[in-house]
Amino acid sequence: MQIGLLGKANVGKSTFFSAATETPVQIGNFPFTTIHPNVGVAYVKAKCACKFFGLNHTNDLCSNGTRFIPVKLIDVAGLVPGAHEGKGLGNQFLDDARQAEVLIHVVDIAGSTDIQGHPIPIGSHDPLEDIKFVNEEFIQWFLDILKREWDKLTREIDQKRSKLVDGITKRFTGLGIKDYQVHTVLQKLELASKNPKDWTDLDLLNFVQELRKNTKPIVIAANKADLCKDLEILKKISDPVFPCSAETELLLRKASKAGIVNYDPGDETFSIIEGKNISPSQRNALDLVKSVFLKINSTGIQKILNSAIFDHLKLIVVFPVEDESKLTNKDGEVLPDAKLLPEDSTAKDLASLIHADIAKGFLHAIDCKTKQRIGGEHKLQNGDVIKIVSTLSRG
Repeated sequence: MQIGLLGKANVGKSTFFSAATETPVQIGNFPFTTIHPNVGVAYVKAKCACKFFGLNHTNDLCSNGTRFIPVKLIDVAGLVPGAHEGKGLGNQFLDDARQAEVLIHVVDIAGSTDIQGHPIPIGSHDPLEDIKFVNEEFIQWFLDILKREWDKLTREIDQKRSKLVDGITKRFTGLGIKDYQVHTVLQKLELASKNPKDWTDLDLLNFVQELRKNTKPIVIAANKADLCKDLEILKKISDPVFPCSAETELLLRKASKAGIVNYDPGDETFSIIEGKNISPSQRNALDLVKSVFLKINSTGIQKILNSAIFDHLKLIVVFPVEDESKLTNKDGEVLPDAKLLPEDSTAKDLASLIHADIAKGFLHAIDCKTKQRIGGEHKLQNGDVIKIVSTLSRG
């Protein structure tokens, strides 16, 4: 599962990345600090199944019944207007971004960077322009792909050598777009029955706009929200948007790692560890953190990651085990894994995710919460704990 970080240069993408993954990267106050994509592991939060069973178990990814589930996060090279034409690092940016299932657009909501990513006084730039230009870059990218062979496609369809859904899907294969997604958009816009030769430029534009929304959903990370003079601007943004402060999250992660504060990602508060002596500068920094929390309730980073995975990709969490009575794997670890799957996934889908051989020899599964045997086509629910019974195991 891969989340892509988008946005113009110098808006805090690399800081967001470092805060979310605890991976140090080069952070600079100039465009194209990030030239090659940084890839790391971030975590989304969900309720651990240990709560359902009333279990106490030792797992580094479970904290008091909250499960942290790894996802891949990629901070791609800086984006500038005209990227779809190859300007700046546009070609590399789009190539990296196409691999992501969901996108987080990091925006300087305080308006302290111009359209090229150069620092300017707070409030001097309209962040809505950044949202507009990134959306336009993606729309133009999709439109260029579709128009490139549109005449050829319409001839193939007219000669019955291709079907509309298949033809369009083939053109977008490189972006990982599936035929059912193309079909859904065609139906929604009532274009499925319209002869493609009769499509207008507006039809093409509406189609790629809707296809982008369905296949590359974007969540807006309104970064530097603590510096923003008026957060009412968030109401003017039509995309899902969350105020955030990547710098504050990064500070808290470092303070937690250093044993200075008690803090879990996503918490709306933190506390200084009792008996810990801290310097005046450290106390001042933590006082600034408190002021950020008063303004936006949390750093916002965890909310954004969770929204991307659960609200937009609509994934569920399932816990596979090998012993249905002890809820362990073969090494005796209780609830060792948490897997992310799309809604409507089946028991056999889970088997495939674990290992191809497990799916190949699939016999049945056991719902550990109800103790019932379930078949391969049984649809899984969020929070299920499942044992797969297969003739082919991994030993």
